[in-house]
Amino acid sequence: MTDKVKENMEVIGADGVHVGTVDRVEGERIKLKKSDSSGRHEGHHHYIELGFVAGVEGNKVRLSANADIAVTLEEEPSGKPVDL
Repeated sequence: MTDKVKENMEVIGADGVHVGTVDRVEGERIKLKKSDSSGRHEGHHHYIELGFVAGVEGNKVRLSANADIAVTLEEEPSGKPVDL
């Protein structure tokens, strides 16, 4: 699955709602572009574990959780959860 996830692919929840854009894959995580960060977490990268990827469809990475849940699964570069 890792080899199918490419830079600039859109990351969407199971419901089709935008979660982020792939910057690159680092280890077992998708690094999202900084431009997808918002609020007090703006200006740095967030990550999603590859284990949450349900599939790759065209130029989209579909997660196994809806977008509103998927954003709660995002991690900081350290691996700690994003404090929403």
